[in-house]
Amino acid sequence: MTLDRFYPIFDHSDWLRRMLPLGVKLVQLRVKDQQHDMVREQIALSRDLCRQHGAILVVNDYWQMAIDLGCDWIHLGQEDLDDADLEAIRKAGLKLGVSTHDDDELERVLAMDPDYVALGPVYPTILKKMKWHQQGLPRVTEWKARVGEIPLVGIGGMSVERAAGVLQAGADTVSVVTDITLNADPEARVRQWIEATR
Repeated sequence: MTLDRFYPIFDHSDWLRRMLPLGVKLVQLRVKDQQHDMVREQIALSRDLCRQHGAILVVNDYWQMAIDLGCDWIHLGQEDLDDADLEAIRKAGLKLGVSTHDDDELERVLAMDPDYVALGPVYPTILKKMKWHQQGLPRVTEWKARVGEIPLVGIGGMSVERAAGVLQAGADTVSVVTDITLNADPEARVRQWIEATR
């Protein structure tokens, strides 16, 4: 399977409304700390927007809602895996992406036959406090050798300037959050990302 090499993550459908028309083809909706109804509404809106623009929507965490709303992809962190019903996810036909940070997590995830594996943080990240230090580019190369044909997503501290190095190191896709959302001109930054990754 081939995923687009540019994989932004947003926390609201408003971002998708702005960015999908620019040519984003793979996007994650990561909604945190919101009421159940609001999350459901955001997933449904994002699903419809992605369908209109021919883009893949990956729903972070809320696997049951993703199933209920007829979505195609789910992303789970390691903690989410503890509570997720992987059999129900597969039975519903959802594709599965999973976060990994160390050897044990990678081994656990590979046994699940994921549709992509994310490795992070490749660089220091300001988005969330993590117990893992930056993984670095050699780790990206090592992870790619271990996952083989499974798409590898590099995440953490990503910028347009770092994208080429991460892809050359072996990542198939680069995922990004704050380099876009905190940029003074997010639309211009997305255009730079698309130019740098296609």
